Amino acid sequence: MGMNEVKVLLTGHGLVESPRWHADRLYFSDWYAGEVVAVDLTGRSEVVARVESVPLCTAWLPDGRLLIVSSDEGRLLVRGPSGELRAYADLGAEGMWNDTAVDARGNVYVNRIGFDMMSGAPVSPGTVSLVTPDGRVREVADDILFPNGMAVPPDGSTLIVADSYRHCLTAFTVAEDGGLSGRRLWADLGEGTPDGICLDAEGAVWYADVPNRRCVRVAEGGTVLQTVDLDRGCFACALGGPDGRTLFMVAAEWRDLPEMVPPGTGQVLATEVDVPAP
Repeated sequence: MGMNEVKVLLTGHGLVESPRWHADRLYFSDWYAGEVVAVDLTGRSEVVARVESVPLCTAWLPDGRLLIVSSDEGRLLVRGPSGELRAYADLGAEGMWNDTAVDARGNVYVNRIGFDMMSGAPVSPGTVSLVTPDGRVREVADDILFPNGMAVPPDGSTLIVADSYRHCLTAFTVAEDGGLSGRRLWADLGEGTPDGICLDAEGAVWYADVPNRRCVRVAEGGTVLQTVDLDRGCFACALGGPDGRTLFMVAAEWRDLPEMVPPGTGQVLATEVDVPAP
């Protein structure tokens, strides 16, 4: 695969989201199928969990356990060694729980959309909650206008959140107890609409953009460093592969509500980049 060549790893899925590289495979969610799927670099895939939930996002704990946000239940689930799912934390039934990120201490951040995006309800701001390793849940940030992808650098100092409807990335300083303060604009994206995001080893952010059908690498402050154009909406991205230099993107055709994503248009894509994962 040459530089900037985009390879299709999988096709024929629905609304694909939440790619995560772990133990030599890419894990992603198919919201329409209610499945978490793992795929290797040859395109061999298997379903590793089934949860009927929209949204349906995932993260990995430092000890290697898979977390799944079951928005419909208002719970954070954890996958056991035999594939069984059990409750990890009770998030609460109100709102649509969306994306999640975990830091090296095992703090889990989960954001909540402040409106029902599937019904075309009026937009209202969302929040970010913290789930500490003891299972306690508390809200740590508010006023995010459609919170989407989140990322924490290896040093755990910062949480970056995709503030989608404000077309920017918002950052917070992370306290010792996992709390957030020092809210600031990390990058103004202009017409960019960030969905899923990931960090690289130089501290830049790749953000997926559905309406603009692309994945964009941006520096703090907003300078665009690289763009990968696609033929459909890009919902999320992750860095991984053997050397950390494969950019994985999950993409699908996007249409207005109520159809949103036509079934079968969801794909898992990969391209090689210069700067690896952190």
